Amino acid sequence: MRIGLCARLMLASVVAAAPWIVQAADKGKAAGPASAAQLERGRYLVDIGGCNDCHTPGYMQNAGKIPEAQWLTGDKLGWRGPWGTTYAVNLRTYMQDLTEAQWLKTAKTLQTRPPMPWFAVQKMSTADLRAIYALIRHLGPGGQAAPAYVPPDKEPPPPFVQFPAPPK
Repeated sequence: MRIGLCARLMLASVVAAAPWIVQAADKGKAAGPASAAQLERGRYLVDIGGCNDCHTPGYMQNAGKIPEAQWLTGDKLGWRGPWGTTYAVNLRTYMQDLTEAQWLKTAKTLQTRPPMPWFAVQKMSTADLRAIYALIRHLGPGGQAAPAYVPPDKEPPPPFVQFPAPPK
């Protein structure tokens, strides 16, 4: 069977472009299954980064003795200050709608109300952010949504921690 010059050039173009076509198709996909090492790194970072302190109900009060199945489900404990009252979001449900690429972009540009240390999240390495993402996705959805933000001029329902006004 003879293939014409035009057909050979088209075939050569498709073969040459294949790596870029595959790469572009993969960009929108979620990350594949995490390795045991990546999950362990995610556990370590969530632990030492203090993520559970606010994002896992009862974690601080129980000296961290909360089963992993209950980690990062958000909390109804409010954090009230001059900014209003904020609540630690349920990271397990939040991450379910994000691809890894979306999480990385969000984490690197994150700016939230206190007491969330968003500036520390921005400084994390891409590898560390990927490990945290892998762990949270591995845990799967769980828990309920945290209460919504309450503006400073509104009284939040208890319980909440009252921060003092900053010194003048």
